[in-house]
Amino acid sequence: MGGLGSVCGAVSGAMIAIGLVHGRDEPWQPREQIYALVRQVYRGFQEEMGSTICRELTGLDLTTPEGVKEIFSSGVGMRVCLRAGSTGYRLALAALREAAEDSAPAG
Repeated sequence: MGGLGSVCGAVSGAMIAIGLVHGRDEPWQPREQIYALVRQVYRGFQEEMGSTICRELTGLDLTTPEGVKEIFSSGVGMRVCLRAGSTGYRLALAALREAAEDSAPAG
């Protein structure tokens, strides 16, 4: 996220999507549902990708000019980042669909 090598941007994006749908309007509202969804997606991403940390996923230090150059010249971005983005998207969408089904009225 932001070239810092910390949390993968795909993970951050998935969490933002969940927050946009299930976030609280007021600080006193319950947060258990959103926490459960975030944990589900985070753990799924970690399990599928092996990490949620950009530096670990890419093997590169994107805080250096050399690391930035290498992510584009080596194909790591296409191999790792593209897969990470699609994984985050798929897991967030599945969690959101599951939550919608669970809250749908019976009948």
